[in-house]
Amino acid sequence: MRIEARVLLLLCLAPLTAAPLRAEEPLSAIDWLSQSVAAPVPPPADPAKPTVTTGVVQENVSVSVIGAPSADAVGLLSPQVTGLPAALWGPGRSAGIAQLINAERIETLPALRGLLLTLLLAEADPPADSGPSATLLTARVDKLLDLGALDQARALLDAAGSRDPGLFRRSFDVALLTGEEDRGCRIMVESPNLAPTFPARIFCLARSGDWNAAALTLRTGQALGHITDEEDALLSRFLDPDLFEGEPPLPAPERITPLSWRMFEAIGEPLSTATLPIAFAHAELRPQAGWKAQIEAAERLARAGAIPSNLLLGLYTERKPAASGGVWDRVAAFQKFESAIQSGDRAAIAQTLPDIWQRMTEAELEVPFADLYGNRLSAIPLEGEAASIALTLALLSPDFDRLAAARTPADDREAFLLGLARGNPDGLTPPDSLARAIAPAFANHEPGRDLAELIAQTRTGEAILTAIDKIERGVQGDLDGVTDGLALLRRVGMEKAARRTALELMLLERRG
Repeated sequence: MRIEARVLLLLCLAPLTAAPLRAEEPLSAIDWLSQSVAAPVPPPADPAKPTVTTGVVQENVSVSVIGAPSADAVGLLSPQVTGLPAALWGPGRSAGIAQLINAERIETLPALRGLLLTLLLAEADPPADSGPSATLLTARVDKLLDLGALDQARALLDAAGSRDPGLFRRSFDVALLTGEEDRGCRIMVESPNLAPTFPARIFCLARSGDWNAAALTLRTGQALGHITDEEDALLSRFLDPDLFEGEPPLPAPERITPLSWRMFEAIGEPLSTATLPIAFAHAELRPQAGWKAQIEAAERLARAGAIPSNLLLGLYTERKPAASGGVWDRVAAFQKFESAIQSGDRAAIAQTLPDIWQRMTEAELEVPFADLYGNRLSAIPLEGEAASIALTLALLSPDFDRLAAARTPADDREAFLLGLARGNPDGLTPPDSLARAIAPAFANHEPGRDLAELIAQTRTGEAILTAIDKIERGVQGDLDGVTDGLALLRRVGMEKAARRTALELMLLERRG
């Protein structure tokens, strides 16, 4: 879609200065954001005004309009949906909550990642010190980007409806990575408080088809010294690649942003996303990418819980694999199993299930696979290894509690797992040390003092974040943290999340 002529005029007439981002913008845990917008530099002090005494230290004071809605309260999931209290953050401080959010690990159990997503998307009263800087909202969006949850980040930003430069940077990068850059450009020029940087302005002008204006803007930026040598080389090729035909490819920048990534792609020198932050994998889901690149990106995103499992199913079954080895062997095994499922042939299902399960386990895609097939396999009578795998898939699926109710255990380990799924392992024999750490959390175990104090202060959100961290440390060997963390989740009403986490601790090989 082409940008309207009046929008192009605004791009060309926008202030041709590249100012630094506002000093008060919250520090981001994301270091790959594009420098797409800048804010005006504060005007110099008036020498006619009296000198202000310096050296006086004051506590930070939050200022906000009485009765005005806070951006920190914005969410996509109501308390009725999440089961969390409206006063989720209680009297907690925005900076402290943001620090806890930033510290949460990306590589973790799927159930804990799902719980974190729920917290990030929850609609809740803002912290007591919430101000216009939207510290908590920014931290939530940044963690969503960190997790690769771009659709959720975009929806949260849209719900906030803010044209704050810091929030817009994030919105613009999401647009770049999901193929909606024209929308991002339009918002940029329709927001008078946003001052596009030269690279962003040039990119948007070129996207609109006004190459002459883009070239003029590049020359202006060069003359003013607002474009680095690295940006100059990339932008020059972006605007006129024919001039550089036959020359060696540009070196990849040390810091790759969504904007630079898209321009490298445009000049025919695409950069691999495999070693880039997971958010970049979304760009490989677009039709421009090859099938193998799409599958690998989808696997990475599905592993992180950032896309629906059905998207992975669609890519796996799109066509016949063109080669063998690596991802192609996984695709071939998946297609054989899917054909067996579609045919309803129990013998074929039992024969193909162990192979695809081993391959999905190696790729750490057990939970997406369980999302797809846990329910269906539970209705098929199987024996031996296939039956054991089917039980594991049932317990890793979203309907684990319902499916467990109809199962009869074959041994003590299965009995304990089914007891966990039902929320009552009392009286059952824990099969190992991890199970012995899990069992007390489903009895009368009280969380540790730090968690108890947070609950007493009605700082439920911080308590849950701390519990997630304790369980994650437990995955790496701190079993007391597992007990305390699971007990806390149950204490605040996150019963299903506690059960899913406990089952994943038992069934998945995740050790940091």
